Amino acid sequence: MEKANNDTEITRRFRRYLRLERSYSEHTIEAYMRDIDKLRTFMSSPDGREETAAGRSLTGVSLQDLQAFLASLFDLGISPRSQSRILSGIRTFYKYLLLDGFIEQDPTELLESPRLGEHLPEVLSVEEIDMLEGAIDLSQPEGQRNKAIIEMLFSCGLRVSELVSLRLSNLYLAEGFIRVVGKGNKERLVPISPRAIQELKYWFIDRNALKIKPGEQDYVFLNRRGAHLTRTMILIMIKRLGIAAGIKKTISPHTLRHSFATCLLEGGADLRSIQAMLGHEKIGTTEIYTHLDMSRLREDILNCHPRNIKYAQEHGL
Repeated sequence: MEKANNDTEITRRFRRYLRLERSYSEHTIEAYMRDIDKLRTFMSSPDGREETAAGRSLTGVSLQDLQAFLASLFDLGISPRSQSRILSGIRTFYKYLLLDGFIEQDPTELLESPRLGEHLPEVLSVEEIDMLEGAIDLSQPEGQRNKAIIEMLFSCGLRVSELVSLRLSNLYLAEGFIRVVGKGNKERLVPISPRAIQELKYWFIDRNALKIKPGEQDYVFLNRRGAHLTRTMILIMIKRLGIAAGIKKTISPHTLRHSFATCLLEGGADLRSIQAMLGHEKIGTTEIYTHLDMSRLREDILNCHPRNIKYAQEHGL
């Protein structure tokens, strides 16, 4: 019982640390806590090995225990990418324990991450974005709102969480900027295109006719009942539009963010500028788009170089 109480108190303090010192959103905090719960469940149950980790507290975890934990995730069929995300939460937890003196050595320090194949995110061309917007029924009450949402995601590269929390007081349309509150409550200024501004103004005509719920007046995007939208609502809307537009790719709100970054890179923007626009803390996160660009470059060369064209014709490719 003492071990359970100790673990409960430690995780409670970790939650407070994430909220107060790291300023993480509740969504992110809950994801971290689920990661810790997975490890705690593993540590509380015999795993069938000769040397079991069962019975030890979270502060008594060794490198070998964590390796066995990762192996158990693999046995459960959890993908390497999901394993890596869970491991990220575990690493943060043990860095906190070391920082606050609960442990003397970080057991994750020598723990290797699962090998990930290079994953290039799906992107849409400008023509496909137009197809997406063309599938919107503007005669419906939410039609213009949805068009403004698509344009904001594609023109400003917003995360869906940033879009649903966007407020009228964050808009500086005369100056051509919006203030975005990103991960960790970090703010950044993002340029907004004239096209996106125009779609927003059209939406404001419909928005002004809504009966807005108390406390919701400052949110930019609202549903028919006058309350702000959720991320799930926008995900469903974009998937339905993709089907209606005949787009075969698997798309989500994040696809539009990827498309925004890829268009900037192809247009000549440097990585640091794209990093600032996207609100990435590390340049390494932004570098995925250089792989995307090289992938497209290779495809262009294969399709356009005369020797490749001749080879394809001769071999019926």
